[in-house]
Amino acid sequence: MSRIGRMPIPLPGGVTVTQTESLLTVNGPKGTLSRSLPAPITVREADGQLLVERPSDLKLHKALHGLTRSLVANMVAGVTEGFSKRLTLHGIGFRAQLQGDRVLLNLGFSHDVFVIPPTGVAITVETSSPNVDNQQCTARLLVSGIDKEIVGQVAAKIRDLKKPEPYKGKGFRYLGETIRRKAGKAAKAGKGKK
Repeated sequence: MSRIGRMPIPLPGGVTVTQTESLLTVNGPKGTLSRSLPAPITVREADGQLLVERPSDLKLHKALHGLTRSLVANMVAGVTEGFSKRLTLHGIGFRAQLQGDRVLLNLGFSHDVFVIPPTGVAITVETSSPNVDNQQCTARLLVSGIDKEIVGQVAAKIRDLKKPEPYKGKGFRYLGETIRRKAGKAAKAGKGKK
């Protein structure tokens, strides 16, 4: 944990960091992020880099050291490049459409499902070609924003609406995710064998 904490965080051009007591604010070309830091951990700027320091070698301080360094590095990366998660929707009749700032999903339920992204998160919908990763895919969603935590949370909530089932693989999955498939009843019973 402390090996991660000791690594300096490079500050790209156009990124400014301000700290008031325990609140750290990072401004960059894509926006502004703020986070309250744990009390014993300090962050200082030196030679165009951010250094995260801990007061002692207590187990708690070591754990907070690595965690704080990772959180601050994600803030710097978010305001410069941003983060994104890609989801693919598999299944015949399943659809995703963008309606203004919200997404309309047809997932085989008796009702339509609407997803309204929080502020700072954008969702774009691409209706894709029938083959993505050699699987039948009906739509692709791109969840993007500057806060890694919120982007991941929104993508996970969308995936939870219709998780991929193991028999036909229908539902939402992350791009590149592999679903372990199960054999159906016919294969278990040995029907069709002579």
